[in-house]
Amino acid sequence: MNVLLAEDDNRLGDLMVYMLKKKGNCNVEWVKEGDDAFYYATSAHYDVVIMDWMMPNGEGVDVCKRLRKQGYSGAILMLTAKDTVQDRIEGLDSGADDYLVKPFEFDELLARLRALSRRNYAPIVEEETEIDGLVLNRASHTVRFEDREIQFSPREFQLLDLLMKNKGQVLPRELIYERVWGLETDVTMKTIDATVKLIRKKLSLIHKQDKLQSIRGVGYKFET
Repeated sequence: MNVLLAEDDNRLGDLMVYMLKKKGNCNVEWVKEGDDAFYYATSAHYDVVIMDWMMPNGEGVDVCKRLRKQGYSGAILMLTAKDTVQDRIEGLDSGADDYLVKPFEFDELLARLRALSRRNYAPIVEEETEIDGLVLNRASHTVRFEDREIQFSPREFQLLDLLMKNKGQVLPRELIYERVWGLETDVTMKTIDATVKLIRKKLSLIHKQDKLQSIRGVGYKFET
């Protein structure tokens, strides 16, 4: 099970990641802020997102509302110390599929995750993404514009795919680094900038280099 954990408490987060991996046999990615939870959830597929209510830079209920407004269809489990009936209603109405009150038994959390994953929220990943005539095909691993094919390296293709799937959204450099290169790699952040430069150079052949925009101090986005 692929799980995104959004929890700003370091001690609880450490414990949950350890238990989810050891006892739940889950693949876990952990973020600590609401904005990061939004970007991660919309940039990759997770079977379940565990969303803490209280987080900096975006409370869980607000992130849920943003995700649902954008059409996100994945499963979301709200995790919070708020335990009144009205709190539960607010959490579920924000877009959460389930609600678990702290403190909780870990076996119950795992049971709820299994139940949510069985509902099969997996999104259908389209074979192609097209923006202003530029077509990226994941099946054939090609990028075309009109009758011209542009050659990209596997890493360049992966980065371009990530940006085009999230067109119009600013993706932080840290998120790009993890999604394309992974946290275990020893390359530096400058590698992102170098790869973007190479992609822009190839897009300039069809006069589309301005589509890939730099957001100073944050990251990159592919403009629609």
